[in-house]
Amino acid sequence: MDWSTLASTATGGLIGVVSTLTAEWVRSRRDRASADHADRRRLYGEYLAALSRTRSQLRATARDTEAPAGDRSARALSAFHDGGAYELRYQVAVTAPDDVVEASTAAFRTLRDMRDLLQAGAVRTDPAYARLRDRWEDAFAELRARMRRDLGRE
Repeated sequence: MDWSTLASTATGGLIGVVSTLTAEWVRSRRDRASADHADRRRLYGEYLAALSRTRSQLRATARDTEAPAGDRSARALSAFHDGGAYELRYQVAVTAPDDVVEASTAAFRTLRDMRDLLQAGAVRTDPAYARLRDRWEDAFAELRARMRRDLGRE
């Protein structure tokens, strides 16, 4: 038997196996990246919705100037906890890049400050509330922009 035939056959088989494994590895990476992207997009949407829910409930609390301060305080606390942002915030912290986490933290803390202000008795006409409302709008816009950039949408 000719050694060159055997060597050629072995080399051809090795090339086939290596190219198949390489193609499978590339496909696997692409699929994993696509799944990670879809997971981040879903998480970002859920987190933005939770922050919006919380903000909406805090806004309603600030506008209810007829309710006793104690009731508004309890509603502010309840709105913050029921909105669902706490849990999602930590998921964002372990999933998102640092710039998104930074913006997420800023937006979350602004809502927390708003909650604290409402618990202290503020209503929508208070200048401190107006400043926090403006700070919230800026922080929320920045968070959305960074999320969009991370998702390649800008």
